[in-house]
Amino acid sequence: MRHVIALDVGGTGMKAALVGVEGTLLHEARRPTGRERGPDAVVESILAFAAELRAYGEEHLGESAVAAGVAVPGIVDAENGVAAYAANLGWREVPMRKLLSERLRGVPVALGHDVRTGGLAEGRIGAGKGADRFLFVPLGTGIAGAIGIDGRVEPGAHGFAGEIGHIVVRPGGIACPCGQRGCLERLASASAVTLAWAEASGDPDADAADCAKAVESGDRRAIAVWHNAVDALADGLVTALTLLDPRMLIIGGGLAEAGETLFVPLRAAVEERVTFQKLPEIVPAALGDTAGCLGAGLLAWDLVATTTDPGSGTGSAPAPSSGADSDSDSDSSEVTA
Repeated sequence: MRHVIALDVGGTGMKAALVGVEGTLLHEARRPTGRERGPDAVVESILAFAAELRAYGEEHLGESAVAAGVAVPGIVDAENGVAAYAANLGWREVPMRKLLSERLRGVPVALGHDVRTGGLAEGRIGAGKGADRFLFVPLGTGIAGAIGIDGRVEPGAHGFAGEIGHIVVRPGGIACPCGQRGCLERLASASAVTLAWAEASGDPDADAADCAKAVESGDRRAIAVWHNAVDALADGLVTALTLLDPRMLIIGGGLAEAGETLFVPLRAAVEERVTFQKLPEIVPAALGDTAGCLGAGLLAWDLVATTTDPGSGTGSAPAPSSGADSDSDSDSSEVTA
């Protein structure tokens, strides 16, 4: 059965699948990334995992994978197949495409940035299906973004497009590791809400999910923390929609799991701020923590389509099914821009 390998590497875990020509998820697997063992060990784990997936396909599906797609965090040079830098994995300038192709005995490999790859899946088969222009924003440990245009995701001239988390929304505010102060992700990410709520509640173990529950119960301290985060997020999103004019804003990551506790005030705050801009639809992401893996499968099938028919566009590749179960720990929440 013809299939591709899809692999999504996160800060704490890796998700993988074998994806059939009709988009069927034929096999799924997960394992820890093992970043505590160092970057070289992480790279070897990725290569070994991919090789196991190839072997599984040969044994159970009757043939080798025709391509592989892998999504990784950090700074990614997708054109040259290099995982340039990832703070949470400790690697620099890893020739991931070359290493994977060699381990997979010459199978062509597509490399992508995990958030943009997740955005690709959300745009084609998830919440943004049918939208010609969208912005996917996962709210996790940090905040990143993927700019969707007609079935593809725009990487930018240097691979940095969509880094909405580093829009300065509070000049002179909290210091950010990027070197600026008052960045959006220091105020409205899940980790930022966790820190603010832990301080406000006096409970060092409290997190963003606890804050959302306290908001729902009417806790004034929680409401104040939540309001500050939503206000900052709305400021950042309005800046983004002013520049990009998306038809849809897709919000994912850990903070989006608060559901309408987030989306009701966020929609209202964005609407209050727009003047001449067209108000986009603001919706929750649909694919959960499977988005990166599904997107990696799309990259692989796109590669097959391009290789076999240079005239085919990215939209001609089969779309993996979104039928996999999703849990609450989105790997996009492991990525800081």
